[in-house]
Amino acid sequence: MLKLHILGIAGTFMGGVAALARELGHVVEGSDQAIYPPMSTQLETLGIALKQGYLPGNIAADCDQVVIGNALSRGNAAVEHVLDAGLAYTSGAEWLRENVLPGRDTLAVAGTHGKTTTTTILAFLLQAAGREPGFLIGGVAEDFGASARLGGGRGQVPGASVPHARDQAQTDGPKAGAVTEGGRSGTPTASGRPLFVVEADEYDTAFFDKRSKFVHYRPRVAILNNLEFDHADIFPDVAAIQRQFHHFVRTVPGRGRLLVNGEDARLAEVLAMGCWTPVETFGLDPAAAVGGKPFDWTARLVEQDGSAFAVLHAGREIGLVRWPLLGRHNVMNALAALAACNAVGVDVASVIPALAGFQSVKRRMEILGGTRGITVYDDFAHHPTAIATTLAGLRARVGDARIVVALEPRSNSMRLGAHADALAPSLDGADVVVFLHRPELAWDADKVVAALRGEGHDVPDADALVATLRGLAREGDHVVFMSNGGFDGAPRRFLATLAEG
Repeated sequence: MLKLHILGIAGTFMGGVAALARELGHVVEGSDQAIYPPMSTQLETLGIALKQGYLPGNIAADCDQVVIGNALSRGNAAVEHVLDAGLAYTSGAEWLRENVLPGRDTLAVAGTHGKTTTTTILAFLLQAAGREPGFLIGGVAEDFGASARLGGGRGQVPGASVPHARDQAQTDGPKAGAVTEGGRSGTPTASGRPLFVVEADEYDTAFFDKRSKFVHYRPRVAILNNLEFDHADIFPDVAAIQRQFHHFVRTVPGRGRLLVNGEDARLAEVLAMGCWTPVETFGLDPAAAVGGKPFDWTARLVEQDGSAFAVLHAGREIGLVRWPLLGRHNVMNALAALAACNAVGVDVASVIPALAGFQSVKRRMEILGGTRGITVYDDFAHHPTAIATTLAGLRARVGDARIVVALEPRSNSMRLGAHADALAPSLDGADVVVFLHRPELAWDADKVVAALRGEGHDVPDADALVATLRGLAREGDHVVFMSNGGFDGAPRRFLATLAEG
């Protein structure tokens, strides 16, 4: 048993690391600059001591190891103390690889969008199949009440067969399973090892390790959901992100499987750099298939809002999903998760009915409540594509009802203005947008507001935002708060003002 201090413990990834360390029997404490739900609630429930601020005195003298999150850099007082005192330290991703992943088959979910939801769907389906997977999700999964657990199930029923992946690639580069650069061909095999599902982030690992976090995980099965430019604070262009994704592809063994969005040309370019693992693709629009090749996994929409769809594998319909989620993007997420289940020998048809009870993740279009006919949602939006697809799904569900969006551009890319030109078009699905234009925002938010299709407002702080929304909202509205931060508690504060009448 060790005593660990986690710097950046309130982040979704590091909070999951804390939960796993606690489950392993370690004494865990940590500190962070901003501590807010849902992660703060999870940590408090686990009895993990939280300290405010990155102060050297917050790290106990008898601490055995410090786990440092990627939000901290040189010059941070706690980081300087760790280095000057000669304390043992590591990153969250490396700690996970060394302490949790050995002896398990890892299933990793990567992509610019949909990682958290897809990881949660996959863990949920494996649970429904009786596999008792471990997982680390970048959010609190409603179905599990936690963002991480060790799990305890066996990965594969002895003797179960695993279908062969279709030997096709979506590029003119090396075929899936082809022998290249000394690699060997291979197909997934049943291992009997416990399964661990991890959200595989392309963001850098730590101030001392600038590789993407996902290169540490060495998965047997990897999902590549999509690839767009993001994280403008660390990547100069999309090619730099593609290079990191290819480093990730290089870690998947020949006996494993890559499950790739067949509509994404940038992912096809990643595979063209070299691929040594069988590939299966998923997608919805045959016209968008890279190279014109049919998808291994696809869906037929029964409801246009994505709440019901038939699942097809190799052209054969294997089941009908009816579930609470909305949007084309979530149908894609489900296809990826179902394909990953198939890759470890799960009978996909047998687990599809379980999706009717799937509750998803906190802050992914989470309905906080409503009153006087106004419904309030909390959504972890951080990129124009995610904003657009989320609103499209909601529009398909609510029809002509007004959609009111409260948006905080909080991610590093948003604050740097990397997505400024795409932001107004991504909000076309909204009737009204109230934009939190904090004074420190480094770009012209007024220009974005002026370019909105619908009604637009900008406000300087969360108090003004809540007040403005209170004056705008009317019966029948759907009010969506979009931020990947705490939003100064604005969603629940607004809901409280509605309840006051």
